[in-house]
Amino acid sequence: MKAGDVVFIGPDCSVQFTGDRALMMRVASIGEADPYNGWVWVAGYVLDARGMATAKRELYVIKARLRVAPAPVAVSNPGRKERVTRRVPA
Repeated sequence: MKAGDVVFIGPDCSVQFTGDRALMMRVASIGEADPYNGWVWVAGYVLDARGMATAKRELYVIKARLRVAPAPVAVSNPGRKERVTRRVPA
């Protein structure tokens, strides 16, 4: 796992991420693993269903339970549509 990877953080990583508290995160940095219990600080960006970053967080999770997930496909903004104005005859 490295910076830029997308990981799924769920109940296997920590009990605080059970149910609807599970999340996808794009990793920015990974701290040193605690050699005694295997937990690690992971900093990154929480992703929504479209793959867009919604918040920056630092989480303390079990390193061995983190799984790299396929990156969500970001949906680009289709752009602005040209506005047509009609002139009303006087």
